[in-house]
Amino acid sequence: MGLQPLEFSDCYLDSPWFRERIRAHEAELERTNKFIKELIKDGKNLIAATKSLSAAQRKFAHSLRDFKFEFIGDAETDDERCIDASLREFSNFLKNLEEQREIMALSVTETLIKPLEKFRKEQLGAVKEEKKKFDKETEKNYSLIDKHLNLSAKKKDSHLQEADIQVEQNRQHFYELSLEYVCKLQEIQERKKFEFVEPMLSFFQGMFTFYHQGHELAKDFNHYKMELQINIQNTRNRFEGTRSEVEELMNKIRQNPKDHKRASQFTAEGYLYVQEKRPAPFGSSWVKHYCMYRKAAKKFNMIPFEHRSGGKLIGDGEVFFLKECTKRHTDSIDRRFCFDVEAADRPGISLTMQAFSEEERKQWLEALGGKEALFHSFNRAIPRPEGSAQLDQTGFTILRKCISAVEARGINDQGLYRVVGVSSKVQRLLSMLMDVKTCNEVDLENSVDWEVKTITSALKQYLRSLPEPLMTYELHGDFIVPAKSGSPESRVNAIHFLVHKLPEKNKEMLDILVKHLTNVSNHSKQNLMTVANLGVVFGPTLMRPQEETVAAIMDLKFQNIVVEILIENHEKIFRTLPDATFPEPVSLSSSPPNAPPRQSKRQGQRTKRPVAVYNLCLELEDGDGPNPPREGTPSSSLDSLSSPPPTTAPGHGLPGLDKNHLLADGDGFGDWGSAVPSHTRSSMVQWLNLQSLATPSTNPAATPPSPKSTAFPLPPPATVADKPPESSLSSVTNRKARAVYPCEAEHSSELSFEIGAIFEDVQTSREPGWLEGTLDGKRGLIPQNYVKLL
Repeated sequence: MGLQPLEFSDCYLDSPWFRERIRAHEAELERTNKFIKELIKDGKNLIAATKSLSAAQRKFAHSLRDFKFEFIGDAETDDERCIDASLREFSNFLKNLEEQREIMALSVTETLIKPLEKFRKEQLGAVKEEKKKFDKETEKNYSLIDKHLNLSAKKKDSHLQEADIQVEQNRQHFYELSLEYVCKLQEIQERKKFEFVEPMLSFFQGMFTFYHQGHELAKDFNHYKMELQINIQNTRNRFEGTRSEVEELMNKIRQNPKDHKRASQFTAEGYLYVQEKRPAPFGSSWVKHYCMYRKAAKKFNMIPFEHRSGGKLIGDGEVFFLKECTKRHTDSIDRRFCFDVEAADRPGISLTMQAFSEEERKQWLEALGGKEALFHSFNRAIPRPEGSAQLDQTGFTILRKCISAVEARGINDQGLYRVVGVSSKVQRLLSMLMDVKTCNEVDLENSVDWEVKTITSALKQYLRSLPEPLMTYELHGDFIVPAKSGSPESRVNAIHFLVHKLPEKNKEMLDILVKHLTNVSNHSKQNLMTVANLGVVFGPTLMRPQEETVAAIMDLKFQNIVVEILIENHEKIFRTLPDATFPEPVSLSSSPPNAPPRQSKRQGQRTKRPVAVYNLCLELEDGDGPNPPREGTPSSSLDSLSSPPPTTAPGHGLPGLDKNHLLADGDGFGDWGSAVPSHTRSSMVQWLNLQSLATPSTNPAATPPSPKSTAFPLPPPATVADKPPESSLSSVTNRKARAVYPCEAEHSSELSFEIGAIFEDVQTSREPGWLEGTLDGKRGLIPQNYVKLL
């Protein structure tokens, strides 16, 4: 039995059974509301799942479309071509299907979700509001009746009559509200049937339309499917018919491989290990090559190949013409199955090769016309490098020969010095150059036998083969220091100073090389070898630490910067003497911990940036001196010569250490006191002091930039008077500020400005050492020590 009808006359009686019937109607509407709410949620999940399925189907279709079967041989059958094209057909089928699915997903939203949400909010929601009013009036009505009946009969008649009229009016209002509520309850019970079912009908109509479209697509696909099945069956039949014959041939070759040797244009071919000789300190290595020999032409080809990692070529192949082949005895080499070959077109060069077995060695000797050899004759035939690479006359000859050849033949070659030569060729050329007997006979400028990449690789290999790097182990750390800190000018000055501390031969060779690299960088539009690229190539070649550690590896980028500075400032560094008073730099932390990030421009022309250089002299003086260390004297450092200046938050002095840390031991070095010797501390003070002395006057206008220079004037050393109060720096809010130095933005979040610019709404930034402000309607970051608060 369904819900009992609500009679309007019962509204006046308001009996307990009437109230029970109302509660039954309300419960049914609440159940309907929850059901529709859950159905809407499920519908949205269905739409999301449909979209996910559609995306997955489209991705699957995209994968099918992009894949193409490769075939064995030089042609395909018609059946194979049809099978190959089938993937694109499948992809198109799925694409068309998913277009219909998208239409269905859109129809679910429009025909089901939105109508149900509208019915739930407008109809069921209205009933809820009516129920609240009905319950409230019920409570008010019966409370008033209780209060009225408790009135004393002794009260005045006028008072009692007034109370009777008020109660009657309230009861009439309650009855009217009850009638409206009962009407609304019964109306919504009848309305929900078509308001709910009609959207469901539209939903199923859309779903069946989708399936009907799929059926139509399947009908269109059926003819193609039948043809494809025939193609597949034909291909399978061919496969089954040929597989047995393939297996039979495989078994024949397995039983007697020599009788089924494939006809070849070569007299002999196969893998051999070839010994690659290196200068004395580096010994030799054995590299596997696939070798091919034509007896008629006496032409020998060999290609280096590595089977591991899936198999790959590890260099270019080599070709030479055979002069003679000699069997190698085990008393002359600590390897079995070896033989030597000499090239007719390479006088004095002999290669030692190793076969996989004695039988294979006999086959090679027979094909090559090999002969037995005496131990002493082999010793005489193999040239040995005389000593290792040295900074001697031979070394300078190697350098000049290679540089002259590169500038004559390959200065415009793309990737010069980055494209490496074949290892065996490089070693052979270097061996000839390092041998005083053959060095002068090698003609690199006019000979086509030596590629430019072989020459450049030999030059780099020579420099790496030196007993110690060209820029020496002793000065390695000193060269790194200025690359980590200081202004661009101080870096150049420091490296200028250190280059002239190199031994004379080292400096002379470095001068020749850097002059050449400067010429290479001048042709970067053609060879693509910018200063930065050359730094990457020659940083590890010219500089390396004596001990290999993680910390040393982390300094590789700074080695590159040093080489860049040498190339960019070649004339100044090598043609002029450094300042005799310039002290040695000592190791400092690379940058203060609170320095705001700046983007570094490693490529192309360097652009000078305004740099705040501060005097650290007083801060590094002994704590017992007459002048106490100043507070809030910041330091500036750069991550590379081309990097813009980071600014340092007030209260930070020596990079990486705060003021309290510096003064912890009373000597201005804090925890460094035990690690930094006294003479090093003195040098540190002098070097940092010199950086501050190089800055312009405190009046920016007094030192305007040169018209030919793009640099801004350097900000002056900070003084106590210039520094705002500590409290104002830590909590700046809604202030104005004026620029005291110009600045060019290095990032979209920063502001560019000139001297005198006024900033509005200045406040402390979350980035230490920076402020946020507004200039000409644009808001951005401002270096804190470039402005003065107003």
